[in-house]
Amino acid sequence: MTNKELLQIIEQAARDKVTELDLSGKGLTTLPAEIGQLTNLQTLNLSDNQLSGLAVEFEQLTNLQTLDLSFNQLSSLPVEIGQLTNLQTLDLNFNQLSSLPVEIGQLTNLQTLDLNFNQLSSLPLEIGQLTKLQSLNLNNNQLSSLPGKIGQLIKLQSLNLKSNQLSSMPGEIGQLTKLQSLNLNNNQLSSLLGKIGQLTNLRFLDLSFNQLSSLPAEFGQLFKLQSLNLYHNQLSSLPAEFGQLCKLQSLHLGDNQLSSLPAEFGKLSNLQSLNLYNNQLSSLPAEFGQLSNLQSLNIYNNQLSSLPAEFGKLTNLQSLNIYNNQLSSLPAEFGQLTNLQSLHLSGNKVSSLPTEFGQLTNLQFLHLYNNQLSSLPREIRQLPNLKKLDIRRNPVPIPPEILGSKNFNEDPGDVNEILDFYFRVQDPTETEPFYEAKFLIVGEGAAGKTSLAKKIKDQTYKLQPEEKSTQGIEVIRWHFTLPNGKDFRVNIWDFGGQEIYHQTHQFFLSKRSLYALVADSRKENTDFYWWLKIVELLSDKSPVMIIKNEKQDCQCQVDGGQLRGEFDNLKEILATNLANNRGLPEIKQAIQLYISNLDHVSTPLPKLWVRVRNALENYSRNYISVEEYFILCRINNLTDRKDMLRLSSYLHDLGVCLHFQDDSTLKHYVILKPEWGTTAVYKVLDNQTVKQNLGCFTKDDLKDIWKSPEYADMGDELLQLMMRFKLCYEIPNRPNTYIAPQLLSIEKADYTWDDRHNLILRYTYTFMPKGILTRFIVETHPWIEQQKIVWKNGVVLNKDETRAEVIENYNQREIKIRVAGNRKKELMAVITHELEKIHNSYERLQYQTLVPCNCKNCEGSGTPHLYYMDVLYRFRYARQYEIQCQKSFQMVDVRKLIDDVMFQSIKADGEFNPQVAQLQSELEQEKNESLTHRLRDSEQKEKDIMNSQSAMEFEKEIFISYAWSGESEQFVNQLDETLQAKGIKIIRDKRDLGYKGLIKAFMERIGRGKCVIAVISDKYLKSPNCMFELVQIAKNGKFYDRIFPIVLVDAQIYKPIARLKYIKHWEDEIKQLDEGMKEVGAANLQGFREEIDQYTEIRNAIAELTNLLKDMNALTPDIHSKSEFEELLEAIVHRLNE
Repeated sequence: MTNKELLQIIEQAARDKVTELDLSGKGLTTLPAEIGQLTNLQTLNLSDNQLSGLAVEFEQLTNLQTLDLSFNQLSSLPVEIGQLTNLQTLDLNFNQLSSLPVEIGQLTNLQTLDLNFNQLSSLPLEIGQLTKLQSLNLNNNQLSSLPGKIGQLIKLQSLNLKSNQLSSMPGEIGQLTKLQSLNLNNNQLSSLLGKIGQLTNLRFLDLSFNQLSSLPAEFGQLFKLQSLNLYHNQLSSLPAEFGQLCKLQSLHLGDNQLSSLPAEFGKLSNLQSLNLYNNQLSSLPAEFGQLSNLQSLNIYNNQLSSLPAEFGKLTNLQSLNIYNNQLSSLPAEFGQLTNLQSLHLSGNKVSSLPTEFGQLTNLQFLHLYNNQLSSLPREIRQLPNLKKLDIRRNPVPIPPEILGSKNFNEDPGDVNEILDFYFRVQDPTETEPFYEAKFLIVGEGAAGKTSLAKKIKDQTYKLQPEEKSTQGIEVIRWHFTLPNGKDFRVNIWDFGGQEIYHQTHQFFLSKRSLYALVADSRKENTDFYWWLKIVELLSDKSPVMIIKNEKQDCQCQVDGGQLRGEFDNLKEILATNLANNRGLPEIKQAIQLYISNLDHVSTPLPKLWVRVRNALENYSRNYISVEEYFILCRINNLTDRKDMLRLSSYLHDLGVCLHFQDDSTLKHYVILKPEWGTTAVYKVLDNQTVKQNLGCFTKDDLKDIWKSPEYADMGDELLQLMMRFKLCYEIPNRPNTYIAPQLLSIEKADYTWDDRHNLILRYTYTFMPKGILTRFIVETHPWIEQQKIVWKNGVVLNKDETRAEVIENYNQREIKIRVAGNRKKELMAVITHELEKIHNSYERLQYQTLVPCNCKNCEGSGTPHLYYMDVLYRFRYARQYEIQCQKSFQMVDVRKLIDDVMFQSIKADGEFNPQVAQLQSELEQEKNESLTHRLRDSEQKEKDIMNSQSAMEFEKEIFISYAWSGESEQFVNQLDETLQAKGIKIIRDKRDLGYKGLIKAFMERIGRGKCVIAVISDKYLKSPNCMFELVQIAKNGKFYDRIFPIVLVDAQIYKPIARLKYIKHWEDEIKQLDEGMKEVGAANLQGFREEIDQYTEIRNAIAELTNLLKDMNALTPDIHSKSEFEELLEAIVHRLNE
């Protein structure tokens, strides 16, 4: 608003003698003297401007009762503020005030004073003159003390002092006898005065995030207290008087040091919500059962070994989280908790559930992950409302494919399928034990692995003087008879030991297997630690044996004691001379013992599954189409498609066959002989021409390498298998030309680097598996600088005038990263994201992230002090914002150390950084473009399998994305009716998703849609589901072409300050979720990490998306309605015909 426009408004208001004036969000930097003419004003709103000061004439507004100056840039208030003696409400939130004038005390009629998010370090004594004040908000300032005069605010009902630096409270606080709400969250209080007991009208008290080690006995005098938050203190006990808080409804005692609860605790009979997690409780008093109104109880991460029988008296309990304790059983009285809806018992030692469990008929969510359950009571089928059952990581006879994803952050399998399978296999007439397993032989080249495999199968096998080295992997079938007379089928995987294979073998090392590490006694070149560690990382600690191949009876020394001390899955160390079979019987006996005792072995499976497995065994072919597999299943009476896919997944996991169900090309085939596929892959890596070309090959090369008839017409699938294992990538702009990065030159590329103002990060590994960097190269290959600056141990990426150097030093077990350029924070975020994805593919990979010091001595130094990132996070979590450099001994800002290498959505100067989400999306799109080209031929096969009519219909689908209820719903209903009358159907979730439809899949479908009408409202921009859809639309490219926005009035996207509020909304959502996640053990965050990633993606994209939307002429809803959406329809028809 210009000054001229403002003067016109003021003049008009003066003539009209207005009593209310709203000048919010006008971009005002100053106020003219004429403002003093508005002497009739009672309410003035000046929020969301850029005012740094107030005109002296402000003192003339003596009738003013309400003044809103929030969200400005005021650093001080004029003394004339004291003339506004009729003021009742003063809002100064979100300014830059460092002090208040003493004249503030003249505002004796003031009832509400808001000073949140300023920089106040003290309050004037005159604050005590505001004797009519009822509400005082001072959160997020820098107050270290309060004046005693605050006790004169005798009418004060609400006092908010959250996030200051208070170490004590004045005794006069006890004079605030009308106080009902007191928030002292996130201060530095180590004790409380007994006078706090005088606040007898207090109903809400928040003391979380302080340093309290005890509570005074007078605490029990707060008889009217209804909500008490003491989270994250240092309390080791509670006073007996605590039981006098008889009106308490909500109590938060999480993250303290409580080892017991007083018997008086049972007197809190009105308690409805209780948090006791992250303490040291080993038992609960019997009186706990008196909390008869309790509805929610969180008592996880303690040391409870049992629950009292009285626990069953908590009959109103609806949610119980008691995971990560030491419970071995539950009392029979547990069945009395008939209102329970959610029960989380994961991470205990429960071996059985009481039959009374069947009485919990309202139970909807039951988490029993990581216990010792080997059976389930039949009564569990009496729970009609059960929606989720998680019994993963229990010794129950159910295949993992049915129990659910191996990623425990994802939801478990379908509850009905889990229970149906379990009780089906309890019927011995419907099941059959499954006697088959995988035995993997690993070790260095020429150690004797192939000879051992052949000797196991046939001990009369005659050793060859020069046994041919295994090329890649060879699979041998061996059978033996169990003591019960049953035949046991063993798939022996003989792994080639050459160095070239070490990093690729890891893709075939599987769980639920037995391993043997063969060591050649003569060469003494076996790296026992490396092999045992890689097996531990990739096989979920499957049992392993060391076989000492003592050729010519040359003894082999192995420090078994040390190795067993570090690797508890090391079962045997045996010796053999394969030339005369010495020790071979003992080796075969050990193999039979350990392989027949693997968890999955003898697990009863449906007979139809076993029948199909036996039928597959009779095939001599290397692979069959998935349609042939389905036919085979139906022939053997396995008719449920889900069961068919579940079985192929189970056999895939056991290494019996390969079926990549989530791969767009490979899902169409079941590879019956995995060695057929792996041998084909290794033929490329072993090819001399490919090696001489430093890993470069073309499709024509592959035709020659795979010219054998067994690979006929399967070139695309085999190439995709290599892609699947991140073994190669297609060079951008060079169609049909590929690079296998593990064959790149070991010589560092020649390039220059500007080391000024770099972002630097380093990863160090306790144990470093091979291939991390080559996989990273594959994942980021579209950005390789000139597609030339890459070598086996390093790569330089270049994107948007920003460069990144990533180098692996395998001998030092480290990866170094440095980034320079305009978008270095964003590029660093993408790099760390890609590396984290690789890290997460390993079980229990131990590594540290190191950040260089930024003090004056270290900055720019070649050898700065390095901080562990997890230590920095712990400092920040504990609100310790400084840490000492161990080289200069200077104190350094912890938050800046983190921010230097981790992305922030807003820079210090208030400008927006380009969005990391967009950069990540660009990388994925560029990789997908490469994938699209690679699979050009196989797309025809996909089209043959897909229904062409449905594919065509998808091209014509029109989706609508909107927030349910309110104006959005009414508008969408009108739009829907209008379009249907014209014979046009729009796809909307409420109608087309269907009962139990997968919401996320539907949202992703919207994100891929060719035409998406987006009805943008305030609710839409704050909705996780709506924003997920909007981000998906953007991520899938051509955002401007595919989206047709309609912006409702309440969507504040046209004002910069309003768009900032949406960013702040998502930052607050992330902060709340992040804080909540910190209160929960890492093993129990199923689904939450994915959710916080989704929120972060939204936060990172919302600025750019709203900026794009505001620049589109979306027309108003009224214009659309009156024209019966004519212009919208024309635009959509044009798009569909493109």
